[in-house]
Amino acid sequence: MNRRGFCLLLFFTFFFLFLASGEGQEKKAKPSEELPLKLGKGFGFKAGDAPIDITSDTVEADQKQNRVTFKGNVIAKQGDLTLYTNSLVVLYDQTAKKIKEIRGIGNVKIVQLDRRVTSHQATFDQEENKVVLEGDAVIREGENVVRGERVTYYINEEKAVVEGDGKGRVTTRITPTKKE
Repeated sequence: MNRRGFCLLLFFTFFFLFLASGEGQEKKAKPSEELPLKLGKGFGFKAGDAPIDITSDTVEADQKQNRVTFKGNVIAKQGDLTLYTNSLVVLYDQTAKKIKEIRGIGNVKIVQLDRRVTSHQATFDQEENKVVLEGDAVIREGENVVRGERVTYYINEEKAVVEGDGKGRVTTRITPTKKE
């Protein structure tokens, strides 16, 4: 890669990270009941929040497709959320100057406080403000565990839908809190 191409790639990488850190507003969430396993409205990457720091083995920027792809041992951090994955694809709207979607593909692991999430793929949809986990999704919070093939979490509503794959069922383990 020539020097001009390398500089252009670095510029766009930092430009897109800058956009991720400053756009969007968090919508008010509706109150919900206390559930033993709750994702909370802070789950997922949030536009307009702290910057997202990403490290990877390689990065490719495709202006025509409005996409930046990070490959190899990807680690993305924002606040108390850390995402580990084989590949991370960031889709953006160049006109509105904001991120549309962040998708982790392959060996996805998300860590946030005492919450641990694993799946084959995780999609953070910034426009619809939802997170979709696909492929053997497992969510652990403390001793509570939910397993399914697909989990869709609607951040504004603080609502999750867990689905099986048609062959297997959804499983849940709820550990009651101990009263003192």
